[in-house]
Amino acid sequence: MQFRTVLTMSLCVTLAACGGNTEPPPAVSSTNFSDTLRTALETASEGDVIDIPTGTFEFKRSLTLNTDGVTIRGAGMDKSILSFKGQIAGAEGLAVNASNFTIEDLAIQDTIGDALKVNEGSNIVIRRVRTEWTRGPNVNNGAYGIYPVQTTHTLIEDSVAIGASDAGIYVGQSQHVVVRNNRAEFNVAGIEIENTVHADVYGNTATNNTGGILVFNMPQIPLRGHSTRVYNNDIISNNTKNFAAPGTAVSGVPAGAGIVINSNDRVEVFENRISNNNTANILVSSYFSVNYAGQRELATEFDPYPEEIFIYDNEFSGGGSIPGRDELVRVRDSVYGVDGALPDIIWDGIVNPNKAADLAVICVDNGSAEVLNVDTENQFANPRVNMDNHNCTMDKLPPVVLGGR
Repeated sequence: MQFRTVLTMSLCVTLAACGGNTEPPPAVSSTNFSDTLRTALETASEGDVIDIPTGTFEFKRSLTLNTDGVTIRGAGMDKSILSFKGQIAGAEGLAVNASNFTIEDLAIQDTIGDALKVNEGSNIVIRRVRTEWTRGPNVNNGAYGIYPVQTTHTLIEDSVAIGASDAGIYVGQSQHVVVRNNRAEFNVAGIEIENTVHADVYGNTATNNTGGILVFNMPQIPLRGHSTRVYNNDIISNNTKNFAAPGTAVSGVPAGAGIVINSNDRVEVFENRISNNNTANILVSSYFSVNYAGQRELATEFDPYPEEIFIYDNEFSGGGSIPGRDELVRVRDSVYGVDGALPDIIWDGIVNPNKAADLAVICVDNGSAEVLNVDTENQFANPRVNMDNHNCTMDKLPPVVLGGR
């Protein structure tokens, strides 16, 4: 593999390519390095390693990489910072349209739009990357922090996402994905898997988001998502007020949602620690219950119903005492009292009318955890718990195996 040095003010930034020089580089001016980095990305060749030194570097417009086989490497997510606070042009901070791409050990801050977008690539590695909007939750923050879409064999690990007005870590329309050992905080959705096939989400911490971990399918997208495992995560106190732009899919997520499964199939939720999410620790819903009225005609071209959801061996505590939707407050008051709490698992109860029974929608093997059917189809008229419909098991999904690097 060919490696090319990247020069900054006539200094080798990739020290290993400079004859073994181990002296740290002198301080680099933000303006000069910003220009150098832009040139390095635009002229990159396969095999290049582009190193980002310690410092905060300011950019007024997006960066773009369109070359396969490139690595971008910083000195650490709190040391090498790409700041877009003064951005005036471009839809992202860094946009990548390439395969065999690795980015690691740096931060991308305060972008107008998405922080890091990777589009239509394969063998993607995103490692120890922090995306953040430093003013905190705000509707004017960019939608997505870490945002691979239409990718295959994607790994996101040991990263941090803070302040996204849609999802901190989002993987969409992709296949064979691993999201592990990350932290997502103060986003609308901490981690979201959407219209994606074969995803493993584990070892993550999702806290202080509106919703902790979301597994969604949306209409008018060719790839129908299924087969996601969400396990061994800490999903705690996701009670931040929803600050998404009105009309977006996540604008309907109630504050206080731990895990939300919407219109997706074959989802396993196991061995997580889920606590103190004020609406419910787990919500399972059809497309109809989190979107606006007048959408039912989409059912002719889109399967809006969640099916084959298997929940087992999780640790639940707290939650359900302050629901984030008025309808659920009324359900709590009528069934459990104003000082009571909804159970750990809330289901909208909407099933496919072409299938005979709801028995296989949700299976639960999780001690005393209960499923409350809130009867959304009938305007919450008859909320009820009937665990006879949920005391079942399903065949377990295999682990996701990533190819490439």
